[in-house]
Amino acid sequence: MADIEFFFDPLCPWAWITSRWVVEVAEQRDLSVEWRFISLAMINEVRLNATPEEAAELGIEPAPPGFAAVAAAGASLLRIAAAIRQDSGNQAVGEFYTTCGNLLHKGGRSAAFWSAEGPSDPAGVVSEIIAAADLSPEIAAAADQEEFDVVVRAESDLAFERTGKDVGTPIITFDTTRPNEATLFGPVINRIPRGEEALQLWDAMWIVARTPGLAEFKRSLRGAPNFD
Repeated sequence: MADIEFFFDPLCPWAWITSRWVVEVAEQRDLSVEWRFISLAMINEVRLNATPEEAAELGIEPAPPGFAAVAAAGASLLRIAAAIRQDSGNQAVGEFYTTCGNLLHKGGRSAAFWSAEGPSDPAGVVSEIIAAADLSPEIAAAADQEEFDVVVRAESDLAFERTGKDVGTPIITFDTTRPNEATLFGPVINRIPRGEEALQLWDAMWIVARTPGLAEFKRSLRGAPNFD
């Protein structure tokens, strides 16, 4: 059993920042991380498919026009990640996620995905990631294989069983011996804590996550994401 479970969608910039903090902590504390899946497309399924009239009736905001590209690219990358896990295990999933984040977020590609218009060539970005990860043709082909959606949906559902459905990404199980009590959405941070600061935040979050009955505390974003 891993010490930490981290649920991610490769397209989420906030999840990427938090994941690098978790990696920093794991390296310093010799903790193991299991990389698990949660799909922004599935989280926003109703918003993506609802007409403006249906959205108004449901009392939800329809998905912005560019979000369809986020959903499609994220689905493709998560299918690939599921195929990698099936073929090569958890460590390879973590390595693939690192490749995704370095190209999408540190490499500046994700900004277009989150613009109003969306990226001009989302499939091309997925192809760039496949090339950067040096994937076999068989694993790369998983991008279009809907059979892997079953795994992604099951893990998305598992994450929401632990937190409730009114949250997003990232989701972290801080203590895998108590998954239903020690799983939270967040922390959402706009920069990567390093060194002692990373450990201080981890220790604080670990206590918070394991506190019975705790549900939520929140404030608005502190600034644009910084991936350095």
